This record gives sequence, structure tokens and C-alpha cells, in this order.
Amino acid sequence: MALASNDFVHLHTHSEFSLLDGLGRITDLVDEASAKGFDSLALTDHGALYGAV
Repeated sequence: MALASNDFVHLHTHSEFSLLDGLGRITDLVDEASAKGFDSLALTDHGALYGAV
């Protein structure tokens, strides 16, 4: 049984606010996830919640 794209959520995503291993800007991550059909995305930055503001 295949999962629909909205049945899967990436739960380990680092933004530019995770120093040394950040993936990208939050807006870019959201745009890419949306373009691929995802309706949610977890943000799990290291050591700070700067991206939540």
C-alpha cells in the first residue's frame, strides 16, 4: 500500500538556524515541500528556536 504524500511528514529538518548543518532558508524549505505535495514539515533546529519566531 503506497502512502499519499500528505500521509508522510519529514520529522528531521534543519534550517539555516542550525549552525554547521543547516539545510536552507525556511521559506525555501516550505516552498519545496509544498511543490512536492506535502502539507506539513517539522523544523528540528539544533540549540535554538530562532526559526520559530
